[in-house]
Amino acid sequence: MSQELIDLKQSIIEGRYDDALAIIDEWEWMSKEQILQKIESFLVRLLVHLIKNQVEQRLTNSWAVSIRDSILKIQRLNLKANKTSYYIKVNEWDGDLENAFKDAIFEASVEVQQGIYKPNQLRQMVDKVEVNNTAKRLISLTYNYSTEGLRDVIDDEFCKLPGGEEWNRK
Repeated sequence: MSQELIDLKQSIIEGRYDDALAIIDEWEWMSKEQILQKIESFLVRLLVHLIKNQVEQRLTNSWAVSIRDSILKIQRLNLKANKTSYYIKVNEWDGDLENAFKDAIFEASVEVQQGIYKPNQLRQMVDKVEVNNTAKRLISLTYNYSTEGLRDVIDDEFCKLPGGEEWNRK
């Protein structure tokens, strides 16, 4: 990064504004890619816990914390600095969910029922459409609520998950 900063400064001093803008464009692209990678990692984490929830038909405190934290982190990362637009729009999650689901199956296979299922076995057990729809429902909340409001809404959403009502009563 420091060499790019030196190049940027030199380009400006020498009046090579097209070169300076090219450097800035590259930084913007790299920044966006880093943000999208972070969103993807939280999306995978969310799906892992939704898969475990579906297969085991229960909700644990640990899973609830991970689901809640993933949604809050996705909200924070997805909102651009201008606070009015998003990196991923509400209707653009299908491709990201498809890729993240594949990774989540592998990760979840280590955790579901203490890792007794191979990824292919787990994939056959999971209702992918239901998991992805639940994830989309939770993610869509990030567009409609402030961070503070989202925390309360997520807590209410836990009751809709398998085992969520029982978990809430404890």
